[in-house]
Amino acid sequence: MKHKLHIIVIALAMLLASMEWCKADDATALSSYHRYIHKYKSLAIEQQHKYKIPASIILAQGLLESGAGMGDLARRSNNHFGIKCHDWKGKRVYHNDDLEGECFRKYDAVKESYEDHSKFLSLRPRYASLFQLNIRDYRGWAKGLQRCGYATDKKYASKLIKVIEEYELYEYDSSKKKNSTKGNHSRPFVRHTIYRSNGLLYVHAKRGDSLEEIARNTGISVRKLSKFNEIPKDYPLQVNDIVYLEKKKKRADKPHFDYVVRIGDSMHSISQQFGIQMKSLYKLNKKDKDYVPEEGDVLKLR
Repeated sequence: MKHKLHIIVIALAMLLASMEWCKADDATALSSYHRYIHKYKSLAIEQQHKYKIPASIILAQGLLESGAGMGDLARRSNNHFGIKCHDWKGKRVYHNDDLEGECFRKYDAVKESYEDHSKFLSLRPRYASLFQLNIRDYRGWAKGLQRCGYATDKKYASKLIKVIEEYELYEYDSSKKKNSTKGNHSRPFVRHTIYRSNGLLYVHAKRGDSLEEIARNTGISVRKLSKFNEIPKDYPLQVNDIVYLEKKKKRADKPHFDYVVRIGDSMHSISQQFGIQMKSLYKLNKKDKDYVPEEGDVLKLR
């Protein structure tokens, strides 16, 4: 009996040690992303002002393409955006990507990589349509980058959006201060039409809208609207976004049984479309919080 107890104690100790290692590993990844954002956010904002590319998109691409600055290509070449040689006349390195030993641009400093990335997007006709979008429309930019072929990954747009929303990178897409009440009282009072769909009451966000504005209009607190819609209180609403006025359901109404993922979909955008709580959507599909929807995936809604 003592021998069995000893084995159980050892097994528990090993399990706890494994859990602590995982926590430490997660903490390292988390801090590396925060360190990267802190280090390069000013550079991204500078590029936004010069080339009209959202700072959130620049930072998200830098984070993903460079592994938060710790990837092999980034460390060897200061290339934070995975830009290949193409018609490049400068220094170069060779790195395994879609194919073995592909040619990538090499820079003397990370700042040069950021500048070249901005020029790469702004000077190529294939990306011209992106510059017609609002500077705060990071979702449109993310979807557009995937459609225009910036990356072959079918999850590329969804990954960008996930990073932007998880780390609230959209805060850098405007030089205006958040939560400022200056000028709010001079804005005309715009009434939101209340609709019902999926058995839930909701409104459509208008241009320049915020949860604060909708709360003022509907009499429902910002805290509740934030909780109902599973978004931060300062989340940047875009035109026609659904904002629920009550708690979402655990499953979609009939006949919505499943959904085929499209470019740029996130678990949050799908949950909003069908009025399902995000935790229920993850649970229905047996996915963990790290799951990123891929174009063509079929997700259960009930």
